[in-house]
Amino acid sequence: MSAGERYLIISSDSHAGLPLAQYRDWLDPKYQAAFDERLPEELAFRQWEVDTFLDKDFERDWKQGRVPEGIGGAWDSSVRERQLEADGIVAEVIFPDGVTEMNTPPFQAGFTLPVGDAIDPELQWAGARAHNRWVAEFCRERPERRAGVALVPLLYDIDLAVQEVRWAADAGLRGIVIPALFGDYAPYHHERYEPVWATCEDLGLVIHTHGGAAPDYGPFDDPGTMGIYMTEFAWWAWRPAWFLIWGGVFERHPRLQFVVTELGAIWAPLIKSVMDHRFETNHITAKLGDYNGGLTMRPSEYFDRNVSIGSSFAPRSDVEARHAIGIGNIMWGHDYPHPEGLWPKTAEFLRNSFHDVPDDERRQMLGGNALRVYGFDEAKLRAIADRVGPGPEAF
Repeated sequence: MSAGERYLIISSDSHAGLPLAQYRDWLDPKYQAAFDERLPEELAFRQWEVDTFLDKDFERDWKQGRVPEGIGGAWDSSVRERQLEADGIVAEVIFPDGVTEMNTPPFQAGFTLPVGDAIDPELQWAGARAHNRWVAEFCRERPERRAGVALVPLLYDIDLAVQEVRWAADAGLRGIVIPALFGDYAPYHHERYEPVWATCEDLGLVIHTHGGAAPDYGPFDDPGTMGIYMTEFAWWAWRPAWFLIWGGVFERHPRLQFVVTELGAIWAPLIKSVMDHRFETNHITAKLGDYNGGLTMRPSEYFDRNVSIGSSFAPRSDVEARHAIGIGNIMWGHDYPHPEGLWPKTAEFLRNSFHDVPDDERRQMLGGNALRVYGFDEAKLRAIADRVGPGPEAF
């Protein structure tokens, strides 16, 4: 790779999804009546999410000022391709969509895959499959540029989860999203999930958690509730990483890849340091016996080998801490088409975050790591990058 080449930029965090009513056609027919019955309730819940999580003035200014042409690219290939190329992006990892256009999959099957008494597992599975079918078709329209991830609510039925993982691989998807919260179900260091981990490793599918899920903190208009949520929701999506490390999952499955997305990366050095300190025999841990005997490496070494971070937005703090985080762990993302994302001002954000970073490190974080983790075809993407990617002078 020449230092003078245009940058090959891959977003590790993008979103796509149909307007809710259109998911009906992608459901198994036996669930369509339930969909029709629940549609008004689901639309009302989506509106509650909009009212709760989007400031009306911010949303208006964003739509009228930053994206006056609209965000039809959330489901329209031609619009999406034009908007991403204008931002210099050649490929992307595609998660389900969310609040912005009320186009989350039905039956509580959004990318957070919530758990709890209000969730009907059978219906959540139906909604997840509807999205998986649609996104597989959407990615087939631009297979060299789109790495879709399948929703897999694996907590309820392991055999069903393995079947869906195999279907996802056959359909050309590159990974799965699992719930960040376990609820009353077994956590991810439990042996019951071994068939899922083994199948993902065998088929090369990347496992993800995505930010957003959190316990019920009560009404969001109570004093402090939103601040508590904003402080903690990232922690819940980080948490499965250390369950998998301490549970020996990466010891047994050394090729398995796990990605935590849209939560920044500045947390990683602290977590790696804490785990390594607890791993080493010292005054604090000596009394506990051989609790780490199933691991042949330090926890941080498993992290560096098996865990990547979809560092959406890559704020300056992440970039400055890149060596402590691990340059090989960081994958840039721009959260298209969400209002908190960088589109359509990606060039400005990239310059602010990466302006003084050495060229080789910048290229690795902006595209090279994602090429490796998701198996994109570099030759095909290089031809696109030579046409739309920013040059070194952009930084």
